[in-house]
Amino acid sequence: MSNDNGKKRRRPRERRDKWFNSRTLILMAACGIVAFGILVGRLYYLQIMRHEDYQRQAASQQSSVRTEVAQRGSIVDRNGNSLAVSSSAFNVFVSPYECEENDEDAAAISASLAQILDMDYAEILARFDRKDSWYEVLKKQVDEETAEKVRELIRNGDKPSLTAVHLEDSSIRAYPYSRLACHVIGFVGSENRGLEGTEAMYDRYLTGTAGRTVSLVNGWGKQMMSTAFEDYSVGQNGDNVTLTIDVTIQSIIEEYLQQAIEINDVLNGAACIAMDPNTGEVLGMASYGNYDPNDYLTLSEPVQESLDAIEDEEERNKAETEALFRQWRNKALSDTYEPGSVFKTVTLAMALEEGLVTENDTFYCGGGINVLGREEPILCWLHSGHGTQTLAQATQNSCNCAFVTIGDRVGAKKFYEYVDAFGLFDETDIDLAGESDSIWWSTDVFTDPTNKSQLAAASFGQTFTVTPIQMVTAISACCNGGYLMQPYVVSSVEDSEGNTVLLNEPTVRRQVVSNETSATVNRILESVVTYGGGSNAYVAGYHIAGKTGTSEKVTENLTADYREYVVSFCGYAPANDPKVVVLLLLDTPSHRTGRYISGANMAAPVVGKILSHVLDYMGYEPDYSEADMAVKDVTVPNLAGWGQNDAISALSYEKLDYEFVGSGSSVTAQSPDPWTVIAAGSKVILYLGEEPETGDVVVPNISGLTYPEAVKRLGNSGLFARKASGVSGAGSVVGTQYTEAGKKVPFGSVVEVALIETSGQGEY
Repeated sequence: MSNDNGKKRRRPRERRDKWFNSRTLILMAACGIVAFGILVGRLYYLQIMRHEDYQRQAASQQSSVRTEVAQRGSIVDRNGNSLAVSSSAFNVFVSPYECEENDEDAAAISASLAQILDMDYAEILARFDRKDSWYEVLKKQVDEETAEKVRELIRNGDKPSLTAVHLEDSSIRAYPYSRLACHVIGFVGSENRGLEGTEAMYDRYLTGTAGRTVSLVNGWGKQMMSTAFEDYSVGQNGDNVTLTIDVTIQSIIEEYLQQAIEINDVLNGAACIAMDPNTGEVLGMASYGNYDPNDYLTLSEPVQESLDAIEDEEERNKAETEALFRQWRNKALSDTYEPGSVFKTVTLAMALEEGLVTENDTFYCGGGINVLGREEPILCWLHSGHGTQTLAQATQNSCNCAFVTIGDRVGAKKFYEYVDAFGLFDETDIDLAGESDSIWWSTDVFTDPTNKSQLAAASFGQTFTVTPIQMVTAISACCNGGYLMQPYVVSSVEDSEGNTVLLNEPTVRRQVVSNETSATVNRILESVVTYGGGSNAYVAGYHIAGKTGTSEKVTENLTADYREYVVSFCGYAPANDPKVVVLLLLDTPSHRTGRYISGANMAAPVVGKILSHVLDYMGYEPDYSEADMAVKDVTVPNLAGWGQNDAISALSYEKLDYEFVGSGSSVTAQSPDPWTVIAAGSKVILYLGEEPETGDVVVPNISGLTYPEAVKRLGNSGLFARKASGVSGAGSVVGTQYTEAGKKVPFGSVVEVALIETSGQGEY
């Protein structure tokens, strides 16, 4: 059928199909565009946005990384003695994934490892429950012996080797001298990072760079054999650090500081610093209580016992943490104290430098002095007064009234400027962590013209606090020609091939006083030890200069039933050309000992003893005056094979008495041994064919006796005396016997004593 125009009419169904097909194509195109957009967006997200994440995941799945541990650098003293060293060790870990994949017996492995590693079986077995893990560390830093047992387990006898147990290289830090210089050296934590002392301060040098080998692995985690798929970076061991510390000097100061703590029953710790005043090098630094860096988490038995008595667990844990930080704390750097009369050295130096006092000046002390701004007068320790004194005598007497007068002559503004110049307002910036700052009055308060009480108190070292390292640095500037030196404990850092990485050299911060002023200070302070309150530090043959200090702990006394003190002494030698300065302080000696508490009685003898041993070690020969020769100890000659008359002559020449035992014609043995140094007047026992006496004897109590009395009492027990420090004067008695009464020692042993002057036991 056709229309009027002769054209063929389109049927309705055909029109519908065409429209439907067109719509379908459009819809499909739209869906395709949307799907493509989603795909592009997803690809952008995966390949661009998450590129780094997936790259890391692919790298971790397709590669194996092996780390070669770098050895931490060593720490040695100035003479090359090893203070901290690293040695090879191993970490033990298991792979639960490999255990599951290879159908290995986790229970049997756990039982064996528990025995080898001394660990809990259940704890190890629980690690194997993490079946997707390839790396579960069981124990770090095991030694070679333990590692070999683990290797034997891995070899698994005649069976295929275990794949679930592994060893990796590690290192362990060791401190051959145990507690010696622990606060200077410090320690490292479980991650081999320095946490205290030099280990922390120089960690970036000591820590090496680990080596790495990156290998491609296949889908089963097996390493591909071709080296073309490996990337290797060479590790580098840490640098080696050389300290200014001398092990021998450090040992000397620690030995005698420990004795002083025990003898004086010191309650709140102690500190000692030995320094070369000309360079600022710290030769020794000790702080008590101390610890063993090999086992730095272990507390002393008395402290641990007190902690165990705390029932509340939370309170006990808190107390334990505080105790650990307390034993790690370096009192020589981190604690401040009132220096007391030791500070009079600084006041003396500034007054001399300004020309406000001379050695010809005199000062009157009536026992007290009025000060503007105070209702009550400031008292001298000798309430009856010292009368008229020269400058040297005022220093020897440690007269507060005289030094208040001297401080007033200097004036508050100038005094404040000198304190700043001596470095007492700022940290010294010594290369150790944990240094504290001093506590002083503000400028406005100190220089208030209507109140001079602050100036008066400061002139004799009271009512402000400094750190021991600040004080010993300032005293060094007083005695070394006037130069304030930068203190330091590390002299150099070298890499593993011996190349110098860092070199610390003596640094002069500024000159505070002149050479002439410094020489005068030295002359006056030597007289303090020879004739004055520091005489208990006197050692015959050594020209020691120094000043005592006794300061009352005012804050603590508000609640204490009795006065508490910090006693100290700062001494140096030789006085005319100082090579070593030693500051020692004892914080809160106990009243239980019954000893008179003062720096003169408790600190000065110890510093004298330390200086004599250090100078002897450094090669300084004693220079005996005529007065020294009259009272000095003597050396027992070797008399083996000598006849009686010759032996008597030799002993008489040395001012020694004698006693013969036996009837032979010549000496076959003697007591004490040849070349032993003992007190003049001691009785030497000479054996003529008889066997010498042996066995132990009980040391008698000689405290409070004069030196001749002590020599006689010891001789009655077959023992001998040797003077460690102090003057053998009419008013001298034994203040300390370094071998305690009641102790058993071999017959013929020598007991060292410190003599103290009792004619004026003031608050020096």
